[in-house]
Amino acid sequence: MSNPFLTKVFHFNAAHQYGHNDWSAEKNWKVFGPDSKVHGHNYILEVMVTAAVNPETGFMVDLDELKDIVKKYVIDILDHSQFEIEVDWFKDKQPSTENLVKFIWTQIDQRLKPVVLHRIRLHETPSIFTDYYGPVRNEF
Repeated sequence: MSNPFLTKVFHFNAAHQYGHNDWSAEKNWKVFGPDSKVHGHNYILEVMVTAAVNPETGFMVDLDELKDIVKKYVIDILDHSQFEIEVDWFKDKQPSTENLVKFIWTQIDQRLKPVVLHRIRLHETPSIFTDYYGPVRNEF
């Protein structure tokens, strides 16, 4: 029998700016357009986990513990930041949503025991979101 999947939703606001310092302003504009200027988003973060259901509680995860982990290791770091400047992980990386979901994964994956992090979904705008299922794992 497969385990259920539980998704918890979080919100944070953050700013970022695409570009390369060694490029001209014109080249940054050509490649990144208006996103080459500092701008922000009201992000919606979905954290999906899976595990066996505890027969005594009927739950697979302590939601308060899940919230505390995400708050401490993601929200408190990213909320109201310009993360490509303030978060060392983004040194030499573009502050894309694709990179942001990878950062979030690294921040919480090993801290969620005994549940397994299954997916990070990050909504950057109402019409754009990015899913990440973690690094490829060898199952040998």
